[in-house]
Amino acid sequence: MNRSTNPLANQRGTSILEVLVALVLTGMVTAAIFQTYITQHRSYVIQDDISEIQQSARATIDQLTRQIRMAGFGLPQGVSPFEPGDGNGTPDTIAVTYRVGTCQAALSVDMASTSSDLETNDDVSCFVDGQWAYIYHPDSGGGEFFQISYVDVGTKRLQHTGSPFSEAYAKDALVIILDRVQFFITADNDSNPQLMVQSLSLSPQVFAENISDIQFRYRITNGTVVDQPILLSDVREILIAVTGRSRHTGVGDVDADDYRYRTYESSVALRNLNQAGS
Repeated sequence: MNRSTNPLANQRGTSILEVLVALVLTGMVTAAIFQTYITQHRSYVIQDDISEIQQSARATIDQLTRQIRMAGFGLPQGVSPFEPGDGNGTPDTIAVTYRVGTCQAALSVDMASTSSDLETNDDVSCFVDGQWAYIYHPDSGGGEFFQISYVDVGTKRLQHTGSPFSEAYAKDALVIILDRVQFFITADNDSNPQLMVQSLSLSPQVFAENISDIQFRYRITNGTVVDQPILLSDVREILIAVTGRSRHTGVGDVDADDYRYRTYESSVALRNLNQAGS
């Protein structure tokens, strides 16, 4: 009689010890992979933050350089080419003023009052409603900023419905377009410090995020570098330092809660300064 055979008789099952060993090995491999991922991700965040700092800081320096280089261009007598702000341990501010374009109009008659329209024989189509302009006496000096409320091209008049002028300007007073651009860091915003830019005709606009500090120093005619110039006419070069900050914490060099900072420097020679008041 043939003896029946069981095909599973000689096969063994997996023991609990083998399962535990497999689980331990799997856990070790998974932990190693996860640690590698964490390291690579942290490295990516650091590199991304550094790249963002560089881009924001360099864009900030480029814009500051471009605007500061224009300071003093085409200004009439008595208008400051730039206005430095004293940081006193906080981010500095700076405002630069320069002429925009060649648009100008000379008054053809004396103003009857400080609120009168500005009448001219010149083409006023280059002026724009809502635009800020500057009126001044070319010979005797003295002038002020004002906002054009309406440009009447047909009658060649400029209206201003805001505050009256400080005086009624005489015939031949000139109206030109100046712009004053100010840069400053937003205060009380540690979570996302921003570089703001504001011109006469616009409300403050965000130019760059995570710019934590800007500082300006001034090289005067004798070569000395000062924090605050006594006479603006003595300034020949403005030194700029811009500090960018990482968007994320935990990528600092010392503490896991620190931000990463990078400072970039540049300088601008004031080529137009001697033109101011000409």
